[in-house]
Amino acid sequence: MAKTEPAIEISAELLARLHRIHRQVTDLQGQVDRGPRRIAAGETLVQKARQAVTDAADAIKRSKLLADQKQLQLREREQRVHSLQGKLNEASGNREYELLKEQIAADVQASSVLSDEILELLERLDQLEIDRQTRLRELDERQIEQQRLAELVHGEVMAARDELVRAEAQREEAELLIPAAGKSEYLRLVAARGEDAFASVEGDSCSGCSQMLTTQLVSRMILSQMIRCPNCNAFLYRRNPN
Repeated sequence: MAKTEPAIEISAELLARLHRIHRQVTDLQGQVDRGPRRIAAGETLVQKARQAVTDAADAIKRSKLLADQKQLQLREREQRVHSLQGKLNEASGNREYELLKEQIAADVQASSVLSDEILELLERLDQLEIDRQTRLRELDERQIEQQRLAELVHGEVMAARDELVRAEAQREEAELLIPAAGKSEYLRLVAARGEDAFASVEGDSCSGCSQMLTTQLVSRMILSQMIRCPNCNAFLYRRNPN
């Protein structure tokens, strides 16, 4: 006849306490871990705002360069018109005279087009400068928000770390009450699953996986024996044993 393993007694109150502490530890550790990610996300927004300022400044530089080039072309055409007008009086014949007049007319028309393009560029520069100022204000706002966020997160993380130290101390204190016979099993499962190593029993079902429990398992649990869910392997306890 096979030898039956001796029952390990453990109170539902202790398991519920351990479960609560492990949940608290998980939550606090999550707050600590999320802190740097929240700050990094804010820094990404600041960097995007900073890049927007750079892009706006670059757009102004390109437009100014183009305007300068067109103004240079306009001056060159005006000088050529002036030169051609001087030659007009020195034309040797009607044919040369007409050719000079056609060239002057073409250059005057080209100069008019350039003048319009330069005017449009200058108007665009005004709008680009307005946009750059807007981007600068947005960057300032982002930087102020980021500074506030960093200070807030730093305070929250420091508080969470302090709470985490207290929770870990409570966990260690509670673990001293675990029966020696079940300690290694407890440590192994908790190391692998954390807070999911525990599950309360709601009615006759495991709250961790909704597995229906046999009458025998429920009876053993009522007798304060250390049992685990046959489906999800969590330590079981009744939330309100009375």
